[in-house]
Amino acid sequence: MDQAFLDEMKENLKEQRAAILSTLANQNDDMKSLIKDVESGDEADVAADVIDRTLLTALGSQDSKRLQMIDNALERIYKGKYGLCIMCGKEIPQERLRALPYALMCVSCQSAEERRNR
Repeated sequence: MDQAFLDEMKENLKEQRAAILSTLANQNDDMKSLIKDVESGDEADVAADVIDRTLLTALGSQDSKRLQMIDNALERIYKGKYGLCIMCGKEIPQERLRALPYALMCVSCQSAEERRNR
């Protein structure tokens, strides 16, 4: 995976992360200081931070899950494992990552996983 694409995905993920945190901050003034703590530090620290339970409780379940997936994707970028399917190890197509930048699996493995969970 080329560096330009990784940089694009990192920025995309950071923007999505900031949007979720901003929405939360606007909804609840008491959470602003907690969010500042989560956003502080260098990029690797931000990606590796375990988000406080209070923050996750304040988020809706969908936003909470998405925020965790975004943080996990940022961590995979820093570790050099971004864009590799966690099931088969093959590279996830860039088109899929552009549509779903925190995707963990290629389309084939994701489809198989969904069939198993039915």
